[in-house]
Amino acid sequence: MMSVLVVADHRRGELRDVSYELVTAGRELADALGGELAVAVVSGDTERFAESLNRPGVDRIYAVENGEEFDNTVYTSAVTELVERADATAVLAPNSVNGLDYAPAVAERLDIPLVTDAIGFAFGDGLTVTREMYGSKVETTVAVDGDRFCLTTRGGEFEPAEGVGDAEVESVEIDHPESGARVKGFEEVGGGDVDIADADVLVSVGRGIGEEENLEVVEELADALGATLSASRPIVDSGWLPKNRQVGQSGKVVTPDVYIAVGISGAVQHVAGMKGSDTIVAINTDPNAPIFDIADYGIVGDLFDVIPELVAQFE
Repeated sequence: MMSVLVVADHRRGELRDVSYELVTAGRELADALGGELAVAVVSGDTERFAESLNRPGVDRIYAVENGEEFDNTVYTSAVTELVERADATAVLAPNSVNGLDYAPAVAERLDIPLVTDAIGFAFGDGLTVTREMYGSKVETTVAVDGDRFCLTTRGGEFEPAEGVGDAEVESVEIDHPESGARVKGFEEVGGGDVDIADADVLVSVGRGIGEEENLEVVEELADALGATLSASRPIVDSGWLPKNRQVGQSGKVVTPDVYIAVGISGAVQHVAGMKGSDTIVAINTDPNAPIFDIADYGIVGDLFDVIPELVAQFE
């Protein structure tokens, strides 16, 4: 029977949201193939991670204990062996820093095709994968030629799997080859105070705020909402906020419950990083700004008039 193997993603002791999205994507692909869905949890708190990922539609969970942090050698050998153990037709990994580290190595070792940054797929006579190119201006469809394949999927493109499943959890020991590199720990570098990808509410600022001093006005709104402050690339490039606050194709993909865009025009590179938000609110003086095309709610006005009114409503 054909099966799909999904590889969970975690960092600093917590599962990433994309792990639950991968379960949804993996179940869709397994249904198309007429097979089972297996989830691999490698390193970290495997018992807790396995329990959390035991969602409806998951048939089996493989738990591989090996330290706390990501290690390319460990992941490559573990995922390769689990593909064989599960007799998997497809491997689904996150299009994250870690996923893009080991997925190519797994594909090379198994001699199977790899397609990265997938935002959708379909399986009929064969697999076709949808990707974006040229700064998300164009969608392309890639036909995958092979009996087995590996995909990395972009975060925020699939609904997170919910509920409680009844999958069997199997502890697996893997013999890892010796490597010249070993991960000893994790150290956050460069403004690691928050992770905007985990925020429920984001207030995001763009070049439309004018000057750095005007950040204080937007921060008042974020404080009133209990939200996290994020930004488009021009703000980060100007040094007004650190890199870890950047939303977009060259920053982070975010999927908060509410995304408030203040002074952001809506360039495709930025939209690619936040279009999966549940509710998008745009505040801009330009009624023709592209951000209004994807916003659920739009306010045409000056932020110095609009934001104090909003703060007064929420305080």
